[in-house]
Formats: sequence, structure tokens, C-alpha cells
Amino acid sequence: MIKKTYKFSTASVDYYFEGQLSQLGKIVDKTHTVIITDENIFKAHGNKLKNWNTIVLKAGEEFKIQPTVDTIVEQLIELGADRKSTLVGIGGGVITDLTGYVASVYMRGIKFGFVPTTVLALVDASIGGKNGIDVGVYKNMVGIIRQPSFLLHDLSLLSSLPQSEWENGFAEIIKHACIKDAVMFKELEAHTLADYQKKKSLMTALIKRNALIKTKVVQADEFESGDRKLLNYGHTLGHAIENMYELSHGQAISIGMTYACHISEQLTGFKQTEKVVNLLSKYGLPTYAEFDKKKAFDILQKDKKKVKTEMSYVLLNKIGQGVVKNIPLTQLKNIIESL
Repeated sequence: MIKKTYKFSTASVDYYFEGQLSQLGKIVDKTHTVIITDENIFKAHGNKLKNWNTIVLKAGEEFKIQPTVDTIVEQLIELGADRKSTLVGIGGGVITDLTGYVASVYMRGIKFGFVPTTVLALVDASIGGKNGIDVGVYKNMVGIIRQPSFLLHDLSLLSSLPQSEWENGFAEIIKHACIKDAVMFKELEAHTLADYQKKKSLMTALIKRNALIKTKVVQADEFESGDRKLLNYGHTLGHAIENMYELSHGQAISIGMTYACHISEQLTGFKQTEKVVNLLSKYGLPTYAEFDKKKAFDILQKDKKKVKTEMSYVLLNKIGQGVVKNIPLTQLKNIIESL
């Protein structure tokens, strides 16, 4: 277990790289800790959670809503959780979002940490302090930015992941390469998903590289006034269609990145759309899709990135160099309708 501490504006976060779930007891006091996980994780790894206070939730994005928060809070009260308690979310992005959100509002804020169990959570969802819930089709409409106390990486937990969840996570890895790391983009082109699944050292290095890309972006702009917006590449349109069509996050973001490339062609002169689309396809992700453009734009207009009559949209100048452009909504509507 390799411990590294990263400072953010209001907190420091301990990252435990190359660790094991069995080492959790060295980080937190078992008697004052409540684990939040889902049925899938509990079924696959429940034997590792014996003698821990555990709340087990139904799995899926459809449960990342206020009634689930209410249920967790009621169970915390029953368990006697107090201001000295720590919540530990063991799971993917839904679990980390819920755990961080509940910990931020329960008794006006208690400590929390994460043991991410998916590729998506390892490289994205667990990092940066964004915690929240969905409201209807509107993704992450309610939430807070508050940093966890720690992240514990145990890549052996990925062994229970279905293939679709590996692909889901690689959407965010490709996103990082597109906006910040052209060298990693070439590495991804040179390998396959099977390479990373088979070779632990290759996957460990990739996870760490991506975790640090996101960490550095967040450190520089924790509350999303500037560069952190780059992490939304593919997410504006992606989030709009994700809940419309019950797509996985990675699938929706991949489609969103594809169309962001085409918008980039129009607005920044981007010339590498084919390379991005080919890489997404290589990792089993969808690219072009039929969707209700009018409905998607209506949902998109309520996105948190909208300011008055403009939308902050992440585009690419070239692979490895993302840029944020404020696009008037009338222009964006015309562009989306023409896609």
C-alpha cells in the first residue's frame, strides 16, 4: 500500500495506491465506521466485510435519488452513527456519489472515504469531491463539492466487473487523454482493453496516471470556475441523453465525445475526429447514435453549465488539448439539430 497525500483548498486527501480492502481497518476505526455498498459488491466481496457495520443498497443509477438518501439516513440513525462516525463508500460512481452526499449532510457533515470498485470510480467518480444525486432525467442536479478523507485502491476488486463496466470506465480514460494527455492517447491506441485486463502492472500504471490527471485539474480549480470544466468533455450532451435512453455513463459520454468532436470541427478547426471515434470503438464504446435532438436540447438547457443565454461547452483544439467555449444557446441548438 503506497500512501500519497494531496492537498485541496479545504482538505487533504490520502490516496492509498496498490492497497487491499483488508487494509481498511488500518485507515479507519471499525467500531465508528459504517460501510455503504450495493447488492452486487456485497454479493461478490461480502466475505471481506464481515464484522463491519454495513448498509447494502440496490445497484444502479436509478437509485441515485433522494429516497435512497432518506433510507441511508434512517439506517445511520438506527446504527447510532454520530459526528465521530466515518462513512466508507465501497462501489462504483453511484455509491461514491451517494456516500459523499449523505456524509456531507448527515449531522451537518461527517468524515467519509471511498474504496472504488470500478474503473470509472477509480479514475473519475471517487476523485475531486463532487457528490450528489439525480432529479428525474437531470444528472447530479443536487449535490455538494466536499473532499473525502481518503481513497483506497484495490484493483483486485475489478475481477468481479462485467465487460460492460470495463468499457464504461475506459470512456473516462479516453476523455482524459483527449483533453490533457496526447501521449496516453497514443498508448491507448497501441494497446487493447484485453491488454489492460490481463497485465496488472499496465492497468495499475494507467489507473494511477488517470487519477493524477484528474487530481491535478481539481487542485488547480476545485470549484469549477476555470480548468475543471475541461473534465466535462463529452458530458454536456452525454448527460442529456444518458437518462433519456437508460445508457450507461460511459456509453453516453462516448456518444457525447463523438459529437463534441464534430462541434469542435465547426468552432475550433479540430481535425482528428476519426482518430477519437476509432479509439472509442476499439474499446467497445458507441459513437454515433440516433436520439431525439429536440428533447436532448431541452434537457441540456437545464444543465448546471448554462449561464444565462450561453452554455460552457468543452471542445478540442487537438488531441491532448481541450478548450472551454461559451456557445450561445441559439447557435448550439442549430449545431445539435444539424449533427
